[in-house]
Amino acid sequence: MGRGDGTGRIVSAEGADDTGTGILHVDMDAFYAAVEVLHDPSLRGKPLIIGSPDGRSVVSSASYEARRYGVRSAMPVSQAVRLCPTALIVPPHFDRYAAVSARVMRIFEEFTPLVEPLSIDEAFLDVRGARRLWGSPAQIAAELRARVVAQTGLTCSVGVAATKHVAKIASTLCKPDGMLVVAAADTERFLSPRSVRAMWGVGPKTAEALDRRGIRTIADLRETPPEVLERALGRAGAVRLQQLSQGIDPRPVTTRRVEKSVGHEETFDHDITDPAFLNSELLRLSDRVARRLREGGWQAATVAIKVRFDDFSTVSRTRTLSEPTAVGQRIGEAARDLFAGLERRDPVRLIGVRGENLTAADGGLSLWDDDEDLRRLEGMLDRASERFGDAAVTRASAVGQNPRRGPARGRPPGSDPARD
Repeated sequence: MGRGDGTGRIVSAEGADDTGTGILHVDMDAFYAAVEVLHDPSLRGKPLIIGSPDGRSVVSSASYEARRYGVRSAMPVSQAVRLCPTALIVPPHFDRYAAVSARVMRIFEEFTPLVEPLSIDEAFLDVRGARRLWGSPAQIAAELRARVVAQTGLTCSVGVAATKHVAKIASTLCKPDGMLVVAAADTERFLSPRSVRAMWGVGPKTAEALDRRGIRTIADLRETPPEVLERALGRAGAVRLQQLSQGIDPRPVTTRRVEKSVGHEETFDHDITDPAFLNSELLRLSDRVARRLREGGWQAATVAIKVRFDDFSTVSRTRTLSEPTAVGQRIGEAARDLFAGLERRDPVRLIGVRGENLTAADGGLSLWDDDEDLRRLEGMLDRASERFGDAAVTRASAVGQNPRRGPARGRPPGSDPARD
């Protein structure tokens, strides 16, 4: 199994057998860090941590030079700096990454219209219909990698297989800047020695449940009696993983990707103990979530909050609404109710709000619409923000305070921003 720092990578030799394949998983290599190097070539070859330099944020990405010291995404920047004291901390530039991502996705679409973006830096491609124009799947993957380098200066890794699951495992194994081809007939042999942790959908808890039963490799999982897996994972989870272990994955490449959730979160410069400020921040984040929902034509049926405390422990809570909404006030009310239900009152390091279970907004109003005034008001705020910028309009509770640093000093006694 290849490691996140690029050691132990496996690549295919030129002319590798690609019989029965047709799915590519393309993953850009250390994308954020690589884009920063493009912008500033003096950073090339140096250990880079992409994150806020205040040390309280988490690592968004890291160069392979930094990963060899154990630096990983989602790790606190302070911990990453302890692991790699010589690393350079580079603030993220998400608009820059989005622009480069759009260029990369256009290159993918030059080979096939069947492109399914998974995130800003990875996608599945179905190239089975592109053989006459571009050659075999392995030849297409090689040409695609060359074209990405030529047109963007970035490298990518590509897994070539018969299914999405196997292609994704293959691209991970060949990183960075590699290609790994798994012929259809070799699928089970390829999967057998891999750790179950390499499988799509196996998180830490599932891996622990399998490990307690001596199931550590994909071959172990494949050979485990179904009833044993069902006791560990439930029937649906057991059937899905056992099928994947056999190379069975009927999921097609879908070009229209529906957003599953929309969220925003904030990491503070210092731990926050003021519940009034935290309630105000939940409402501010809810407004941001609601605006993104409206921009995308969505409504959220579920509201979730995320709270990370000063000891880095994190809790999440969710609530299903009586009806879907894209109104910030309604999302904020649910978020604040969820927060009030938490038993812990420890200092808070990070807080977030997310709208989940999205459905398309129908654009119509019912005969008795309790939120009609709120919708009209928030629509006016959207138009003001578009014209004058996001910072031009904010709730009164946020005036005079920095959302990253916490409550403003000198707040009038007895004031309660949670009531705004």
